[in-house]
Amino acid sequence: MSPPSILGNGKDCSGSAAEEIYADINWDELGFNIIPTDYMYVMKCAKGDKFSQGSLLPYGNIEISPSAGILNYGQGIFEGLKALRTKDGRILLFRPEENAQRMKIGADRLCMPSPSIDQFLNAVKQIVLANKRWVPPPGKGSLYIRPLLMGTGALLGVAPAPEYTFLVYCSPVGSYHKGALNLKVEDKLYRAISGTGGTGGIKSVTNYAPVYTAMSKAKANGFSDVLFLDAATGKHIEEATACNVFVVKGNVISTPATDGTILPGITRKSIIDIAIDLGHQVVERAVSVEEMLDAEEMFCTGTAMVVNSVASVTYKDTRVNYTTGPETLSAKLRKTLVGIQTGSLEDKKSWTVRVD
Repeated sequence: MSPPSILGNGKDCSGSAAEEIYADINWDELGFNIIPTDYMYVMKCAKGDKFSQGSLLPYGNIEISPSAGILNYGQGIFEGLKALRTKDGRILLFRPEENAQRMKIGADRLCMPSPSIDQFLNAVKQIVLANKRWVPPPGKGSLYIRPLLMGTGALLGVAPAPEYTFLVYCSPVGSYHKGALNLKVEDKLYRAISGTGGTGGIKSVTNYAPVYTAMSKAKANGFSDVLFLDAATGKHIEEATACNVFVVKGNVISTPATDGTILPGITRKSIIDIAIDLGHQVVERAVSVEEMLDAEEMFCTGTAMVVNSVASVTYKDTRVNYTTGPETLSAKLRKTLVGIQTGSLEDKKSWTVRVD
C-alpha cells in the first residue's frame, strides 16, 4: 500500500514559526490503527553472531520462510514507544533506553541475540527521522514505534532459529482508549503462569493472542477491556490485556509487583516516580480483588494508553464505580507525564531524548 502524499505548500501545522511539511492525513481523526509510513529499519544476524549493520528500507511486506522460528514456535518479542512533537518543533522520545534494555531481557529469555542499547537507539532515531512527516502536530497524537525481534531462520525441530531479524516500523496514532475504562474481571482464563518461570514479565509475542478470547467476549458485552487475575490463587489482580493497573485509597497507591508474571511497564515505572515526587506513598505488592473493589480510584498505564482512569470494574455479579474526572490523581499524573513527554514541563529526570 502506497503512503499518502505530503502537503506541498509547506503548511505550518505546528503553530510555530518554523514551517513543517506533514503527511496529508486528517490529524484530528487519528485512532490506534496502522497507517503505512515511508520507511522501516531492518537488521539481521546469524545464530551465534552479533547484530552489526542495519538499513532503512521502504515500508512494505517482508519475505519469510514458512518454517521460520517466529511462525512455528513463536520465537519473537516486541517493544512499543512513541515520538512526540513539541510546540517549539522538537521531536522527543521517552526513555527509549528502557525499551532497549527490556528487549535484551526478553531476548535472553527466548534464547535470541539482541541489538545493543546503542544499536536499538540508533535504529529508533533513524526510523523517526526517515518518517518525520508522519510525526503528528503537537497535541494531535504521536508516532508509535514498534521494534520487533524475530527468529526468521528456517528450521523444523524445536530449537532456536539459525537467523534473526530486528525490524522497526512506525505509525501515527491517536488515543488507544477514549474516555474512562470499564473493566471486566476474567476469573476463568489466565494470561500468565504464576512465579518467575513463565514469560509474563517479557513482551513475548506469545503473550497476547491467548487474551483475545476473554477480551473479545468482554468487548461484545460493552466492556472496555479485561482485567486478569493471578493463575495460582485467582485472588489477586495482575494486568489488563496490555497495561498495568493501580488502585488508590487515601494517599496510598498500590500496584501489583513485577514478580515474573507482570510486564515491568516503562510508563508504570515513570508514574511511580512521579507519584512519589507528588507526595504519595506507592506500594508494589499483591493486590487482592477485595482491595480493588474497596478502592476510591483506579487507573491503568501503558505506552499506548499513557494513563487512563477506570470508571468501573465488574467482578462476577458485583460492579464497583470509581472516581473519575479532571480532579482525580490519575488525571494529575497523566498531565505531568504528558507534559514531560511533550516538552511543556521541565524534564528534571533526563527521561526524554531529542531526535535530530
